[in-house]
Amino acid sequence: MINRRRFLAISAAALASPSHALPTRWRGYAMGAEIGLTLDADPVEAKHAIASLRSILEKCETLFSLYRPDSALSELNRTGHLKSPDPAFVSLLQACSAAYDLTNGRFDPTIQPLWQTTSVKEVQHARALIGWDRVRLSQNRVQLGQGQALTLNGIAQGFATDLVVHALRKAGWEKVLVNIGEYYASGRQWLLGVSDPVHGLVEVTHLKDRAIATSSPGIMRLRSGGAHIIDPMGEYAPLWSTVSIQAPDAAAADALSTAFCYASESEIAATLARAAGDYIAICVRPSGKVVTLQG
Repeated sequence: MINRRRFLAISAAALASPSHALPTRWRGYAMGAEIGLTLDADPVEAKHAIASLRSILEKCETLFSLYRPDSALSELNRTGHLKSPDPAFVSLLQACSAAYDLTNGRFDPTIQPLWQTTSVKEVQHARALIGWDRVRLSQNRVQLGQGQALTLNGIAQGFATDLVVHALRKAGWEKVLVNIGEYYASGRQWLLGVSDPVHGLVEVTHLKDRAIATSSPGIMRLRSGGAHIIDPMGEYAPLWSTVSIQAPDAAAADALSTAFCYASESEIAATLARAAGDYIAICVRPSGKVVTLQG
């Protein structure tokens, strides 16, 4: 997935203590973002974990990329349907359904046609196509509504993060910090900082066996002048400069950090109250004031 859809507003560093070996750090680029892996292991041992990460991300690109013409997502958007989809593709769309339901439609991947609009008339037509409830999903087939197209940029990096964490744990790697555009801190306490593109570092938090994802809508503008994170409900101006979500998994954190950019404080609180699990929202107003909400 080329161009990063949102500003990566998290900096991360391992907590060091006498009982910890010096961590091995690896950096790369995939799915439209700088990625990284930090783990308590020597570089020789870490090669196996890095190889596993690369393999998973290559598969994710073949499934979820908007910019690979042969990806599963490109085929779906081109034809309107996908037969015998990969189980991982189905799992991600199921995660989209869960986020859509939890946010009462505030998270909706069918906003993709809005990215190609250049006029008011085109915007009106594209908005008429929005509606995740028109997408039909089963293990054997994905069917879009007439004229619809999807973007998975608001959740795919989080989903890939979860896939990598699961694979590393299965291989016996527990103490790892995975960064695939979103972070998952596993096995021990890790120290992470949340940053806003205008106000700089706004929060420092410790994380263990949890994910964190951040969205900053104003870091990039569309040709229309609007924020690059688009609200499916039609609101033009984001309410927050940055939204960071801590959650049990990175896919959910990714989706909610995207959806909450246009959500009021009361809407965010109500959504977190409905969510299953421990969620924390760190929201930065344009003024720089930080509002922290917990579900």
